[in-house]
Amino acid sequence: MGVGASGSHAARQLRTEVDSLVLADLSAERRARVVEAVGSIARPLETIDGRSVASLADVVILAGPPRCQGSLAADLVRVGRHVISISDAPEDVDDLLALGPLAEKAGVSVVAGVGFAPGLTCLLARLAANSLDVVDEIAVAKAGTGGPACARQHHRALKQPGLVWNDGRWLQRRGGSDRDLAWFPGSIGARDCYRAALPSPKLLQRAFPDAQRISARVTANRRDRLTGRLPMLRPPHADGGPGAVRVEVRGRRAGGIETVIFGVMDHPSVAAGTTAAVCALELLDGRLPTGAFGLSEVTDPRPMLRALHARGVRAATFDGMSDG
Repeated sequence: MGVGASGSHAARQLRTEVDSLVLADLSAERRARVVEAVGSIARPLETIDGRSVASLADVVILAGPPRCQGSLAADLVRVGRHVISISDAPEDVDDLLALGPLAEKAGVSVVAGVGFAPGLTCLLARLAANSLDVVDEIAVAKAGTGGPACARQHHRALKQPGLVWNDGRWLQRRGGSDRDLAWFPGSIGARDCYRAALPSPKLLQRAFPDAQRISARVTANRRDRLTGRLPMLRPPHADGGPGAVRVEVRGRRAGGIETVIFGVMDHPSVAAGTTAAVCALELLDGRLPTGAFGLSEVTDPRPMLRALHARGVRAATFDGMSDG
């Protein structure tokens, strides 16, 4: 449901893996274009309605506009359908996680925040945490945006306070504050990152309740920060271009202090769509639990990360500075 930048990539990843695909979008032109690109396995659906979609699908990927997915997901869960949401809006993540009891009763899964960050970053945080005896701190940073909806949400997030988990309580930090220089893989390199209204800390805190500190930041330039309180001054690009994520997990192993850092460079829309597609295949094969959760709550992330690697979304480990 929603075949913009991320949703269309999810459809392309799934076209050789499933029996059929139903593609719904408010834009008839965009819907027709993606149906043609995906091929005969795809069929269009004009009605954006949970019950209509539920009669045709076992797993529904919500890849449409943010901040409106909770009620749609609830309709799908009530009729026994798995739901995956790509949205990185905190409101959507809160609404989806609140469906946990309903999903448990229906015997289905609601997976929230299945994108680039959160989503792929949640899998990387779990992988890093599994290599440690104790997790003390998790810091996530993201550079770049996907399609127009992602760019608008990025702009909106910088206006709003960001949450930080600190020694057992939530703290609010002003959006666009607390600058931190983060090193991302590949050509993205070093970027200034700031607080924003991001769902990653909440998703990670559910999975790692004993961690002392959990935080998330996004990159922003001077123009982003100066115009953050205003409406977007120009339309966003159809695809934001290359981006990257960085996940840093600090803790203890065998009595010593350890830091594990993973990073990925990719187009955010491609990585988000591919992560959602891989998650859908895990649900179809019955390998994920019932209830509502984020991907950091998956006990063993390696099968999903291997599937992402095979599809070109590949993580790197930071091992120190090179000699060259």
